[in-house]
Amino acid sequence: MSELITLDQVSVEFSKRKVLDNISLTISRGEILTLIGPNGAGKSTLVKVILGLQKRYKGTIRRASKLKIGYVPQKLKLNDSLPLNVERFLALAGKYSVQERLDALKLVGAEQLISSNMHQLSGGETQRILLARALLHRPDILVLDEPAQGVDVQGQIDLYELIDTLRHRFNCAVFMVSHDLHLVMAKSDNVICLHHHICCQGTPQTVSRHPSYVALFGSATQETLAFYQHQHVHHHHDLAGDPVEGSASQCSHHKHGHSHHD
Repeated sequence: MSELITLDQVSVEFSKRKVLDNISLTISRGEILTLIGPNGAGKSTLVKVILGLQKRYKGTIRRASKLKIGYVPQKLKLNDSLPLNVERFLALAGKYSVQERLDALKLVGAEQLISSNMHQLSGGETQRILLARALLHRPDILVLDEPAQGVDVQGQIDLYELIDTLRHRFNCAVFMVSHDLHLVMAKSDNVICLHHHICCQGTPQTVSRHPSYVALFGSATQETLAFYQHQHVHHHHDLAGDPVEGSASQCSHHKHGHSHHD
């Protein structure tokens, strides 16, 4: 796996308070790396460091040449008084052809939304449109900040399946930020638990059993993780996130009544 970004002992201080303390990590092509941590742990600052927006830091950052990063923000701020459909929203992303914009929507299973009002999309639909926008310039790294916020459980499962599919299709890295583990870990290759410094890192299973993780999050996640992997490891999904073999509706998580459409 080729290394795209490497942070070596990176620290960030605000008003003499260390928000990030000696962070060392590598984001490699083809892997899903998930950053977890409680609110106020420094996750947003670390995202800014990776995006190149946080200019003041100590330590070393190495980036692959001509590195392209696609960013999906946590919240989309739109002016409610301005009409804006999906096609126009994607047109604002740069000089891409109508076909390129449609192709990006198809990749995320959202081509049917091209004429939809951005203000009326569900949480899951909005995430897919933001993913499509990030994919327009074929990024080497997709940075996703809390992608499952405002998305129901079935929508989250579909979203993580889609992200996994995109990672393989484009051979890009995915750097995903979450404040809890639950579903997100099942698709992650590696997890970093952050609380200003790196408390622990490794595979989802390793991290979920680590004393530092248990101290921050409790031990309940292990059961959720095992349940999720058991239910989903044998399902194939297409690019739209729909099951190809076997129906997701047969899985016991569906009994909660969550909609497939989010």
